[in-house]
Amino acid sequence: MARLFEYQGKELLKECGIPVPRGRLAGTPAEAREVAAELGKPVVIKAQAWVTGRAEAGGIKFADSPGEAAMHAEAILGLQLKGFRVEKVLVEEKLDVAEQFYAGVIVSDQYRSPVMMFSTMGGTGIEEIARAHPDKVWRLPVDIFTGLREHEARNLVRRAGIRGKLQAKLVQVLVKLYRLARKVEARSLEINPLVLDRSGEIYAADCRVTVDDNAVFRHPELGIEIAREFDRPATPLEKIAYKVEEKDYRGTFYFLQLETQYEDEGYIGFHGGGGGGSMMAMDALMRAGFKLANFCDTSGNPPASKVYRAAKIILSQPKLEGYFHSGSGVASQEQYHTARGMVKAFREVNLSIPAVIRIGGNSEEEAIRILTEYTRDLPGKVEAYGRDVPVEYCVKRLKELIAENKARKAVS
Repeated sequence: MARLFEYQGKELLKECGIPVPRGRLAGTPAEAREVAAELGKPVVIKAQAWVTGRAEAGGIKFADSPGEAAMHAEAILGLQLKGFRVEKVLVEEKLDVAEQFYAGVIVSDQYRSPVMMFSTMGGTGIEEIARAHPDKVWRLPVDIFTGLREHEARNLVRRAGIRGKLQAKLVQVLVKLYRLARKVEARSLEINPLVLDRSGEIYAADCRVTVDDNAVFRHPELGIEIAREFDRPATPLEKIAYKVEEKDYRGTFYFLQLETQYEDEGYIGFHGGGGGGSMMAMDALMRAGFKLANFCDTSGNPPASKVYRAAKIILSQPKLEGYFHSGSGVASQEQYHTARGMVKAFREVNLSIPAVIRIGGNSEEEAIRILTEYTRDLPGKVEAYGRDVPVEYCVKRLKELIAENKARKAVS
């Protein structure tokens, strides 16, 4: 699922009539100082990152003056939060909190429908609340044809024991929240906490929005650059890979970088051909002591051009010691397309590292012939095997070829 930053989610909430605290985005300490001065009251500085537990990790700070806001922004910007580098902070007015609630719309596999959730214990993850206080979480499956109607939202809030003006305000928030979730085709849209301040007003103090990957193309207004489920911003290679896949529906190409620092040796460029076979191959590589620089899958009968681009992207990673491909072994796709794509990529980069290809399925003999015959003159040795050769043997051969390659380089 593609994620939005908190500030983006709050812009959507504001547009649909759900109140949010005053404030705006800042990318430097000076900008944070400027926003705090404009607000003219105590503020909160919040790291914009797709992670939970920001406060505990130092990603949320409170400031009583513009100078203090700038100091906290300087400390937060550049911070690494669970692998996520903070590049922006949201500077908002500090709310005078009286009560906290949770409100969310989640597409539930269990109910096979959107579910409106409400809790009187906001500020904590809903999973934790449901586990520790199941009596404080109320759920309502919503009929997608009728949507969430006001009397249904009222009954949900009433079950929490809330009456009067507060009930009416919360009902309006729930109804608007559901409409927004449907409008942007969100898999989940959560306000946590939904705050009642001491003046009696309701505000969305924080929010989290995830959008269905398959719906992203219908929502250019959301500014989602890559429709993939990441817990961090996409790397340049991941963005390039997504552009390959974005408008080419022939087969599947998925690329994920697992490493960007490369502090040690033993990294392998991994290329799978089918989910189950890929997992099996990755396990075998890791048992042999290799580290995976990436995960990549080209399956569903992709054309040679897509496999070629996948191989080029994999090989553009630094410090690779080998290239390994293994699919399910019984794929129904025509394997000579995969072989042709790899050969083109190998020849273009003048492959200098060993590559072991386990390629099983339709026309695997022809694929093995192509891989063997047209890579003989490359500096890096390429070996291709069919479905009857165990993946463990292929991993063993890769290890041996890497050792030979290192020894040859040491001599030369």
